[in-house]
Amino acid sequence: MAVSNKEMTSSLSGRMVSCPRQGKWTTFQLTDEFGSGEPYAGLAYTATDAEGLEYHGQLDTDGTGKVANHCAGPIAIAFTDLYQGNDAGYNELISRKHYPLKITELQVRAEQTRYLNSNAARPREKPAQTCADEFFQVEVRHLVQHATHLPPEVNRHYPPGTGPARLIGKHGKFGVALMPQRHTMLEVRPLRALRPMLSTAPGFCALNLYQLALMSTLTYCPFGQTPDKAPIETSVSFTQQPSVGNWFADALAKFEEIWKLYPEQTEPYFYPLYEDVPYSKRLEIVPFDPALYAANDPELGVHQEHPANIHFLDDTDAQDCTDTQAFITHNDELILIAVRGTQQSADGLRDADALQVPFEEGDGHVHRGFYRAAKQAATFVTSYLDRFYAGQKLLICGHSLGGAVALLLSEMLRRRQENYSIQLYTYGAPRAADSMFIKNADALMHYRMVNHNDPVPSLPGSWMNTKTEVYGAGMALMFANVPLGLSVFVAGIINWTGEAYEHHGILRHFLPVELGRGEKSSILWTPSCDTITQHAACEMALHHKHGLPNRPSFLAQLFDVGNHFMVPSYIPACWATLRRWQQAQTTGDTLVTRREYEWMANALDRIVQQLRDENRHLTGRGAPNGRSERPVNVALAREIDKIQTTHARLTTLRNASVSGKDVYGSMAEQPERLAQSLARWQAHPQNSVAEQLAMAPIEDVDVEVIGGADGYAVGKRYTLDVDTIT
Repeated sequence: MAVSNKEMTSSLSGRMVSCPRQGKWTTFQLTDEFGSGEPYAGLAYTATDAEGLEYHGQLDTDGTGKVANHCAGPIAIAFTDLYQGNDAGYNELISRKHYPLKITELQVRAEQTRYLNSNAARPREKPAQTCADEFFQVEVRHLVQHATHLPPEVNRHYPPGTGPARLIGKHGKFGVALMPQRHTMLEVRPLRALRPMLSTAPGFCALNLYQLALMSTLTYCPFGQTPDKAPIETSVSFTQQPSVGNWFADALAKFEEIWKLYPEQTEPYFYPLYEDVPYSKRLEIVPFDPALYAANDPELGVHQEHPANIHFLDDTDAQDCTDTQAFITHNDELILIAVRGTQQSADGLRDADALQVPFEEGDGHVHRGFYRAAKQAATFVTSYLDRFYAGQKLLICGHSLGGAVALLLSEMLRRRQENYSIQLYTYGAPRAADSMFIKNADALMHYRMVNHNDPVPSLPGSWMNTKTEVYGAGMALMFANVPLGLSVFVAGIINWTGEAYEHHGILRHFLPVELGRGEKSSILWTPSCDTITQHAACEMALHHKHGLPNRPSFLAQLFDVGNHFMVPSYIPACWATLRRWQQAQTTGDTLVTRREYEWMANALDRIVQQLRDENRHLTGRGAPNGRSERPVNVALAREIDKIQTTHARLTTLRNASVSGKDVYGSMAEQPERLAQSLARWQAHPQNSVAEQLAMAPIEDVDVEVIGGADGYAVGKRYTLDVDTIT
């Protein structure tokens, strides 16, 4: 291909110290995976020849560049100009005070292109319109000077560097080397990423319920950075699967769908709903580059910053540690914070440290063990927010102990002067604070998920709220001494020195419904009666009639209950809820069918009758010590009132329709974007399988029972051994 003198439009800079041989030409074209060069039209490039001479030019409307009259040998093509447009998002990333990114115009253009293959695999075939001497598949990182903020490389079928030698000596420091006297096509991989789809609207939605359950479970994984101990002098990687770092810095950054939440997990597969976004809008893991960022300097020793200690709290090594773990990441719309639940032995000791202490950031008293952990988490989180908060919504989540810590952390953050917009989802969280705290934290938006008969939300017991020295002493620690706290229904927890522990937030209770004849369904509702939500915990207490059981074995028994764990219980429940709500929205049905409503209404009526019978029985026996009424009479009457409220809430579900906002939150306002993500999610067979708990029951079959803990069924007569708890 001959090039005339008129076509040698590239400008030449640099100094010739000798008279090198010139007269060579090279042409090249940047294209997307569809073979179009239009996305890269007008880009400024720099070409460096074997003598170190630089040639500057711009790509034409087809993404083609020409370098004429350069010295013999290959040339290196690079695109170094930073983005200088008006997009506020890019400009904020380029100019932010902490870890500013070297975002080039090339990166912005590549973020606007799309993958040819839906799974983002590199195409095996060259574009049909390719008419080039050579064809290479490249990535943005191959063409720019600074690449630590860009995704890791993926496998390519036509990598540069094959064929004839492509090294151009000391001058080829970065860029892609091209051979002279040839036309080369460079197919640039789209710069896209996956991110878990999340709603930033303040209201509850089934999407966030499911997605944040997965994020809460991910906290049980390590961060997975290699190397992970300061000082670090090499680059870092995130190859450990599963790990927090691998999810956000590796797999999703490369557009790989990922589902594994702990090393031994083989199935079931619970994929998040992922959305395809420009790479710069993913959930970020900051780059590690000592040459760019002084905070990454290895000479700082233990004070050196790196992705692991910026994004991951691991307070587990020191002798006086709180054994708290959490991770944090963000994009321009939201900041995601997830706190780990109970895992190691130290967690159990912290769980038991239930003495109430003043909540220093506000009002009321809180669980001392949870509060120590929340303070540690707050230091970690506020350090991150002080750097990267720019008005985003805060989504916070946690399971079990992590949910209790997340509650205290959320209230601590809510009371900061930044006036954060916070949305909290917790799963199987125990009580963490007294009524004064709960009252003053009322403005905190908190959705509290309880799975069926999970007993952990009824903890901590009042017998825990004593000083460590009297554990096991037996003084006033028997269940028989806390009728107002446990009552028949574990209605509250008594604090010897203050108010009872109470729950915060709006309860969402997942209830499997056994309809008989092998048919099942489920509903997510908000009962207010402890008969349903606290029965399993009450049953645990009734099994120990003669005083406080051995502490370690008792805690082990509680935390061994299958309804409490995430992968086998909470995640399937959240997944089934999302599927059920999707069905209701699509068909125009309500969240409770006629069959479910009628059976549950009858079950509640039978429970009320049992409570009234028991109340009359106790009244006939008279109250002890000359009192006019037994404490348990009060509790029974209160429970009857709560059941009436529960029935009213059930009626609301029976009559209410389901909107797209109920299912998907703010994502319902972007139907095209939502449809693309749903298509990807539904392409996985397990997300379309006919699972009973995820489907509304057929309406023409007789109903039977709703299953409960240890063979108990809600509505079935239950023997109340009142004498042992009064």
